Amino acid sequence: MDMGAYEYDAVIVGAGPAGLNAALVLGGARRRVLLLDGGPPRNVTAQAAHGVLTRDGIPPADIKRVGLEQLAPYDVTVLGTPAREIRPEDDGTFSVRYEQRWVRARRLLFATGVHDVLPRIPGLRERWGRTVHHCPYCDGWPNRAARLAVLGSHQEGHHLALSVRSWSDHISLLTNGPDKLTPAQRRDLRELDIGRYDRPIRYLSGQDTVRVAFGDGEMREYDAIFLNPAQVQRSRLPELLGCELDEKSRVIVNENGMTSRRGVWAAGDMTGAPQYVMSAAASGMVAAVSLNSTLIHEDVRRGGAAFHPSPDEEKGVGED
Repeated sequence: MDMGAYEYDAVIVGAGPAGLNAALVLGGARRRVLLLDGGPPRNVTAQAAHGVLTRDGIPPADIKRVGLEQLAPYDVTVLGTPAREIRPEDDGTFSVRYEQRWVRARRLLFATGVHDVLPRIPGLRERWGRTVHHCPYCDGWPNRAARLAVLGSHQEGHHLALSVRSWSDHISLLTNGPDKLTPAQRRDLRELDIGRYDRPIRYLSGQDTVRVAFGDGEMREYDAIFLNPAQVQRSRLPELLGCELDEKSRVIVNENGMTSRRGVWAAGDMTGAPQYVMSAAASGMVAAVSLNSTLIHEDVRRGGAAFHPSPDEEKGVGED
C-alpha cells in the first residue's frame, strides 16, 4: 500500500488498555501504526486488576506487558516516549512530534487517560492503590467483609458509602471536616449503620492497614479506604488540537469514539467512559474500528470506487 507523504496510517498517543487494544485492532487491519507510550498507566500502583476476563487478579503491569508482546506480529512501532506536539496539515493529515522528530499520520487516536487529583492529606498518596482505592469493583472483593472507610463529602461521598456497603457491613464515612450532606443523606447513613466522622484528618499511616489520625487526636484503623478523586486530563494535546471538552474537561466523543476534530478519535478514561480496564480496552477497539472504517472508505475512493447504497436505500424504502 502506497504510504504517500505520510509514514503512518495512525498514531496512537497513550499505551494503556485503550491504546493497546486500539493498536492491536489496527495492526490486525494491516495498518501501519505508531504507538507512543507516555509512561506508566494510571493504575500502576494497584496490586491487582479485577474484572478482567482471563487476567483476573494479575498486576496491571503484567497486563501491559502481555499487551505489548501481542503487538509483535503487526506493523506497530512502539516507542516509550510521549507525543510533544501535534500540527494539523492542509491535506487532512497530522504531523506529530516526539522527542525531536516529526512524523506524518493520516489519523490520530488519543488514549492518554486522566490524572487523579488526590486530597492533600499526608500519607494518602503513599498508600494510593495499596490500601487507599478508587474503584470497589476493582478492589472491593479483596476487602470483602473488611473494616472500610469512604473518604468524601457531598453527594459523591454519600453515594460511594452506600455502594461500598455491598462489599462490607463495616463502613464509615470520613468527611475530613464539616460534611456537606443533606438531612436525608445523613438519615440514610444512620439507617444503614454507616458511621460518620466529620473531623479534619491530620494524616494517614500504617502498612497493611490504614490508621487515620484526626485533628482532635483520635486514631481509627481501617483495612482500606475508598474515594472518588477529582481528575484532570493527562495531556493537553486534545484540547490544543481543538477537540471539544465537557464541563469536567473530558474529551467529548460520539458512540464510535470520534471527537469533534475531524480525523481524531479518543478512547478510555479521558472520555469519561466507565473507568475499568475492560471498558477502556473495549472503547479502544470501538474507536479503532471506526478509524479504520474511514481509512477503508478513503482508500476505496482513491482507487476510483465507492460503497454504493443498495437500490432500496436509493429509493428511500422504509422512510417515513
